[in-house]
Amino acid sequence: MPDNVYDAIVIGSGISGGWAAKELTEKGLKVLMLERGEHIEHVKDYKNANKEAWDYPHRGRATAQMKKDYPVLRRDYPLNETNLDYWVKDSECPYTEVKRFDWFRGYHTGGRSLMWGRQSYRWSDMNFEENARDGIAVDWPIRYKEIAPWYDHVEKFAGISGNKDGLPQLPDGQFLPPMDMTCVEKDVAARLKAKYKNRDLIIGRTANLTAPIEGRTQCQFRNKCWLGCPFGAYFSTQSSTLPAARATNNLTLRPWSIVTKILFDKDKKRAAGVEVLDGQTNQTYEYKAKVIFLNASTLNSAWVLMNSATDVWPDGLGSSSGELGHNLMDHHLNVGASGAVEGFEDKYYYGRRANGIYVPRYRNYFGDKRDYIRGFGYQGGSSRSGYSRSAEEIALGADLKEALCEPGAWTMSLGGFGETLPYHENKVTLDKSKKDKWGLPVLAIDAELKENELKMRKDMLEDAKEMLDSVGVKNVHSRDANPYLGRGIHEMGTARMGKDPKTSVLNKWNQVWDAQNVFVTDGACMVSSACQNPSLTYMALTARAADHAVSEMKKRNI
Repeated sequence: MPDNVYDAIVIGSGISGGWAAKELTEKGLKVLMLERGEHIEHVKDYKNANKEAWDYPHRGRATAQMKKDYPVLRRDYPLNETNLDYWVKDSECPYTEVKRFDWFRGYHTGGRSLMWGRQSYRWSDMNFEENARDGIAVDWPIRYKEIAPWYDHVEKFAGISGNKDGLPQLPDGQFLPPMDMTCVEKDVAARLKAKYKNRDLIIGRTANLTAPIEGRTQCQFRNKCWLGCPFGAYFSTQSSTLPAARATNNLTLRPWSIVTKILFDKDKKRAAGVEVLDGQTNQTYEYKAKVIFLNASTLNSAWVLMNSATDVWPDGLGSSSGELGHNLMDHHLNVGASGAVEGFEDKYYYGRRANGIYVPRYRNYFGDKRDYIRGFGYQGGSSRSGYSRSAEEIALGADLKEALCEPGAWTMSLGGFGETLPYHENKVTLDKSKKDKWGLPVLAIDAELKENELKMRKDMLEDAKEMLDSVGVKNVHSRDANPYLGRGIHEMGTARMGKDPKTSVLNKWNQVWDAQNVFVTDGACMVSSACQNPSLTYMALTARAADHAVSEMKKRNI
């Protein structure tokens, strides 16, 4: 076989790309994984994983120069000194904001699987049915029962800790033992259950191991996950899927490989391979394959498809329906409440738990009907303030030191994650008037929250405040700030699945209708957004699609 020919090419090495590489190599395919950024080797390259705040020149905080160099990243928490190298420099990779969109990216092996929040929730049948029920966008081409076995499959390998709660809107999974809630969280959960019907506060379901699995060590409760975990205690490409793919000897990983287009053979009506720009040398290469998995992350996958325009598809590969680039979604957040909790001053907790609590969606379920559709969940938790708290009333010196050696007051917070509807007019397009560091056109993002989401945010705020007030939390403060898309870092849509090639980009197996040997299984494929964190669903869809791809290859259908 020539050195530029493979059975399959995987574009992107993040959460879904890692799964595609694992599944395809384990089924015997020779796979080329293309990563547009640098390579980060597991353990060896986690240079800050064992540092503490005092080990950084500025105690981990963002400097004035960093704020200047990263004008988008500075808008929220990602801009800091501890893992700055993991985030894309805005000046090198700009984009056009037709409307404000906070796009936080990581271009390196593993992508955002190194920095993700790890909250891992299944969707229920309710989520897959709602578009059809509400008459919104198009119907999902699959239902929960079709993806449930694949949820089982990926949970067992990734390692998801959680409790089996028996909630119809949040199916249970294949869980490792759950992390424990704090005494305050247990108390708040019991009070909420006694006061409200169908409102449950549970421990988060997280991709952090609570028992060893597949040679990985359980979570050490350091809460330094986004620095890279030398214990392999949370799921990432580096800790999990990449080692599995490498173990087959069927994987070739090529970093610094920017896929500029998918090459389309109009005679065979299928993709022939990809064109790659070397990110270091600016040399151009071509690689051929029978199957291509596009997993560059939602917006970059849309970019690759749109930049793959030909005389057959002038608006890009997969554009025949007119839906390519449209229906962009994200979860809207930065709304909720917090307050002080009394009566637990003699209690504390163990370590730095890399997890929180979750309140699953209850609005527009169980007979509830609001003046908007869909709903939201809450993430949050309780803690005691530490040495950095304000203590102005105490004089400097020994008294101050002694006071700060004792933990401060308990606080409890709830932060909403709301569903955004798949509006056709929320879209991305190519802006050929602006170029990135490599001279490539950039994305123009035109998306915003609309009336349905703004109505929902009122409930997200008032419900959080009411629930905390009702269980005895004191001095409750509510917040609603920065209602912009992108901040959830859960981009979805732009190449949706569907039942009809006239209204969707992909079929039920994640194949591009216009070139069925191309599979898109990252967030671009999503038809709606639900309100749960979506990464577990990407994993399941990817494993399912890979299985289908190999089956179709054996039948010579692709």
